[in-house]
Amino acid sequence: MKIEAAINQKKFKNAWHKATVNLIYTHNWIENNIKSLLKPYGITTQQYNVLRILRGQFPEPITTSIIRNRMLDKMSDASRIVDRLCKKGFSVRNICPSDKRLVDVLITAEGLKVLEAIDFHDDKLGLTRENLTEEEAILFSDLLDKMRG
Repeated sequence: MKIEAAINQKKFKNAWHKATVNLIYTHNWIENNIKSLLKPYGITTQQYNVLRILRGQFPEPITTSIIRNRMLDKMSDASRIVDRLCKKGFSVRNICPSDKRLVDVLITAEGLKVLEAIDFHDDKLGLTRENLTEEEAILFSDLLDKMRG
């Protein structure tokens, strides 16, 4: 669906304004798809992001400060998100043996199982193989990188 039809707006200041509006609209569309996919698993998009970071680090533990640096949403409170994941049994926290001021975080088997179940629905997370070819997805990603400078 064209952005003009999606938001019922025919005119934009220029092509850059239209692209910005389209990007914001599409971000929200993807975010809503992800939220509805994650809802049955009882996790938020930020918790999903942290679980994926933990899985990428597995079997090695990672500190909350490193998690914070790797998160997509830089405004999120990594410590609170980790606390919630621990309460759900998806991660564990341990005092870092080399620096008692730091906390090491590790994904649990239960956390890995939840991610595996979500991975089954990867095609519903946003950009799908039905809408973009692999070459288009690569170009799109390159253009977004270029946009950020």
